[in-house]
Amino acid sequence: MDTTEILAQIDKEITSLQQAKAILVGTRAGATVGRPKQVQTTGSPKRAMSPEGKAKIAAAQKARWAKFREAAKKI
Repeated sequence: MDTTEILAQIDKEITSLQQAKAILVGTRAGATVGRPKQVQTTGSPKRAMSPEGKAKIAAAQKARWAKFREAAKKI
C-alpha cells in the first residue's frame, strides 16, 4: 500500500467516526435520568391547600407535640 492510500483510508475512518459521534451526541443531548418534568399548563400552583386545611394540620401537629411533652414529663 502506498502512503497516500493509507492516509486516505485513515481520513475516511476519521470521518466515519466523527459522524457516529455526532449521532450519539445528538440522541443524548438533554437526556436526564428519572421521571420527565411535566409542563404546568395553568398559572396556579400544582397543589394548593386551603387555609382551613392548613389550620387543621397545624392543630393536629400541636396536639402531637403536646402529647409528646406530657409523656416526657412523666418519665
